[in-house]
Amino acid sequence: MANYARVVRRSAALCSVVAAAMIAICAAVAGTKGVYGSLVGIGVVTAFFGISILAVGRAAKISPMVMMVTAMATYVVKIIAFMIVLVLLRNVTVFNGRSLGLTALVLIVAWCAAQVVFMMRSKMLYVTPEEMK
Repeated sequence: MANYARVVRRSAALCSVVAAAMIAICAAVAGTKGVYGSLVGIGVVTAFFGISILAVGRAAKISPMVMMVTAMATYVVKIIAFMIVLVLLRNVTVFNGRSLGLTALVLIVAWCAAQVVFMMRSKMLYVTPEEMK
């Protein structure tokens, strides 16, 4: 669990920097509506990954197998929910929809890449040593 918490903190820090960059890029490209779209995208991605962190964190206390099943299930649910959110928000004119989509896509890729990189760099035991049992 401690390893997962460290990976989540580092991934969140990286995504914060990426989110700030996306706000600036969307502001430069699409103006105020681009900023609003980017902020909505950041909010949606933050909510979805926050739900995953809570669910996987609780599942990790049960067993690694439950944690993996929970991670995969929440990922599939998030993809479906994100598609529903995009369909519901497609006709909204308050913000730039392309900025929302681009920001969300970049943040999802950054989060996933950070999770993989930081997890690969962490030193995780494959078996429990006898003295820890």
